[in-house]
Amino acid sequence: MKKLYNTVDKRVLRAVVAHDPEPRRTVSFYAYHPIRNPSFFRDYLYLHWEQFGVLGRTYIAPEGINAQVSVPEVRFDAFREHLYSISFLDGVRLNLAVQEAHHAFYALKVKLRKKIVADGIEDPAFNPSDTGMHLGAEEFNRLTSDPETILIDMRNHYESEVGHFQGAICPDADTFREEIALVEGMLKGKEDRNIVMYCTGGIRCEKASAYLKHKGFPHVHQLEGGIIKYARDVQERGLENRFRGVNFVFDERLSERISDDVIARCHQCGKPFDHHTNCVNEGCHLLFIQCSECREHYENCCSEECRQIIHLPEDEQRQLRKKQPAGRNVFRKGRSGKLIFKSDSSQVISPPDQPA
Repeated sequence: MKKLYNTVDKRVLRAVVAHDPEPRRTVSFYAYHPIRNPSFFRDYLYLHWEQFGVLGRTYIAPEGINAQVSVPEVRFDAFREHLYSISFLDGVRLNLAVQEAHHAFYALKVKLRKKIVADGIEDPAFNPSDTGMHLGAEEFNRLTSDPETILIDMRNHYESEVGHFQGAICPDADTFREEIALVEGMLKGKEDRNIVMYCTGGIRCEKASAYLKHKGFPHVHQLEGGIIKYARDVQERGLENRFRGVNFVFDERLSERISDDVIARCHQCGKPFDHHTNCVNEGCHLLFIQCSECREHYENCCSEECRQIIHLPEDEQRQLRKKQPAGRNVFRKGRSGKLIFKSDSSQVISPPDQPA
């Protein structure tokens, strides 16, 4: 039987995608819907999507599906037709990327999860489909113009750091599970206020708005289609764009430019900059913000320590990784004592080899 997962080295796959001239379309979608046999559905999608040349990451769980994929342009209509042939996905909103990029993904991954959004909610009475009111871009702008409206960014700290809506509350949370508890606490006593939430594509707000309604908040709203749809709508309809900075995305691009504002700073020198990268030291892989000067000086590493490690023989690097498995920063996003400016943001530090 054919293996229903990728078996090719990721470096080879990246090279193949980089040299493939065929245009692609990057799209995301989600649906909360009971799936009785997630394993069967996972294999079904993998078999069909592989034939279409789909790349990207998709999670299947008993509560539904969450997908971010890249599809060859010439097969996009066939992909959409197949998707809509699945009853609970018929007509599902497809969020096209704001800024298209050929290299968004390099492999097809369809994975099983307990939940498509890990939330820590164990209440059996909670109904994630009983969501708040969806707002289009114009309605969103109108409601958030009211100073009494509470606007909340339901993304993680490293996402809102590089871009967010004007006037939004951006909780300092590492995960959605942590943030939903923080938001519930900060809203206690404000049940009579209009609450508007937003996230990247809508999937987290879908659950968060339902949870707040479940907890007794009657005036809950969410931005339909998230930042991705909002950015397209304001551009196409000539509306005021109230988003500042870039939208963090979970693929090889790492961000989409929504406005010209740069609201973040390099985590190593403090220079205005808003593009994330991963430390190239395989034993670290920390996600952080690094300007071009620091990238050159530190050779794509988060610190001098990691820069020295990448010049060691590969065998020595492997031994270091074995000795310190708990020290790997792959799940740490922008939080590390190694980041000079991030650790001491009281002053802007001149980039290495740059005049003060």
